[in-house]
Amino acid sequence: MDNSDKRTCKRILGDTGEDAVIKMMTDNGFSLICRNFEVHNVGELDCVFRKADDVYVVEVRTRRNIGNYPASAETVDYRKRNKIERTTQYLISKYRLYDLNIVFLVAQVTHDASGMIKKIEMIPF
Repeated sequence: MDNSDKRTCKRILGDTGEDAVIKMMTDNGFSLICRNFEVHNVGELDCVFRKADDVYVVEVRTRRNIGNYPASAETVDYRKRNKIERTTQYLISKYRLYDLNIVFLVAQVTHDASGMIKKIEMIPF
């Protein structure tokens, strides 16, 4: 498998995780504001939801449960948080979300070896 195949597999796994998070959140009464909101040279937000006066910025981390790797949520380091927070400022302006509470979450999606989703955990950061 060459690098482009690996990237494609990783993207498919990531998209599957994002799809599952969107389904879980919308099934629980959250409205999807946007997906993959990107600001050039700043960053990208995986999924953004709204429920009442709260906006949920969700970084989706998808991983197969193989090996002794750190938990997906642990991979959201200071630099990634900083990018997410800076990108959120653009989102607030674009969608006029000025008076709403912003909640930052990591959605930790775990797949088994066959690709089936085993668990989705929402972790604040």
